[in-house]
Amino acid sequence: MLRVAVIGSGPSGVYTAQSLIEQQVVPDVEVYVLDRLPCPYGLVRYGVAPDHEKIKSLQGTLRSVLEHPRVRFLGNVEVGAGGVTPERLREMFHAVVFCVGAATDRRLGIPGEGLPGSHAATDFVSWYSAHPDAAGTRFALAARSAVVIGVGNVAVDVARILARGATDLAGTDMPQDALRSLAGSRVTDIWMVGRRGPSQAKFTTKELRELGALPGADVRVDGAELARDPGFRDPGALPAVVRRNVEVLRGWSQGAGPADDAAPGPHAPRRRIHLRFFLRPVEMLGDAASGVRAVRFERTAPDGHGGVTGTGTYEDIAAQVVLRSVGYRGMPQPGLPFDEASGTVPHREGRVLRDGVPCPGLYVAGWIKRGPTGVIGSNRPCAKQTAAALLEDAGVLAARTVADDPVAALRRAGQDPVPWSGWLRIEAAEAALGRRLGRGSVKLADWQGLLAAAHTDDGGATVR
Repeated sequence: MLRVAVIGSGPSGVYTAQSLIEQQVVPDVEVYVLDRLPCPYGLVRYGVAPDHEKIKSLQGTLRSVLEHPRVRFLGNVEVGAGGVTPERLREMFHAVVFCVGAATDRRLGIPGEGLPGSHAATDFVSWYSAHPDAAGTRFALAARSAVVIGVGNVAVDVARILARGATDLAGTDMPQDALRSLAGSRVTDIWMVGRRGPSQAKFTTKELRELGALPGADVRVDGAELARDPGFRDPGALPAVVRRNVEVLRGWSQGAGPADDAAPGPHAPRRRIHLRFFLRPVEMLGDAASGVRAVRFERTAPDGHGGVTGTGTYEDIAAQVVLRSVGYRGMPQPGLPFDEASGTVPHREGRVLRDGVPCPGLYVAGWIKRGPTGVIGSNRPCAKQTAAALLEDAGVLAARTVADDPVAALRRAGQDPVPWSGWLRIEAAEAALGRRLGRGSVKLADWQGLLAAAHTDDGGATVR
């Protein structure tokens, strides 16, 4: 028996588990999928926007792996600082695969970034996705103007959620507190701003088009700004996805936006989504008492090499809430080597390297391995590569003696694992909460509620 711990139950972790149990080379591999949260699925549960039901349906695929007879899910297990160390895990398992993702946002590094009202977009996503670490977080949705810095899919998601009516979101699993706050939002202008041109934007065409389909929202694009991009002027040489993005933006700049009859409800303000390009944030204006009041941008211009250069011309965009969406970054993992430049763990085909030498029994997969790149499907080949490396090492790994009962060993290490049955109780509690609210399943949004549900059989939950 080869016993493997996979740290993280998002796509990269579950695909790693799947690769290990479906292979035919090493029989009787047993996989324990450990997660800090009592709930599985990682960013599919806590990163995919609640109105993207098709993508969220991937949970069904991940579920089938986690319910496999040779896979055990154990939530509420802290690994690293304040929890179980990699060294201790190696006493319990023959191999440990870290699939912990990229857990923090990149910073802008500009004056005023820390003013009240300035947030990482990841914090906003965690709030409307009911991540328990975000419980009690509040956003200044009494603001009239919001600036989203970045032009990737996360930026599009947060702009869409800000612009979308709460009535449309009531049918999702969004937590009740976030839904109430969005229902009371006074935001009428949402500015999504990128430092480069439309042909360098990272959003996908499907995500982009969704902005134009929002009832009660107008999309505004400045054609003169688009024309500064050489790729916009000559889209024929652009990759297909980028070319489609450019054509959508071209249509909006010429007035082919949403239909006039897509009107909001009688009490909802009509919202405007402004897509801006070639503007680089240089400062957030405001003070500690009243918070951010505007973002100062410098106009940029293409430098002829795929980048941009400053022009010395500045523009202030009024904003009382700012959401920074300029990428993710991996965090150092206690007990593992870490490359600060890339935000990843050094590895060779998934084997963790310390000073160029493999660390016996330690592996990585997902963003902590390759950096925050690709889409959900990119984790499959990444996971397969790591699993293949681990299986090549299986003979040496399985020769070690490990704990007879990993669950008991985790408890002795101070952990209180939530098994799959506990997750099923959480699911039942969320379904019951939704029924009481007249909605579908509604997420529990705090640690106390999740753990209480995991340890009860009645499916009860308190509205939060």
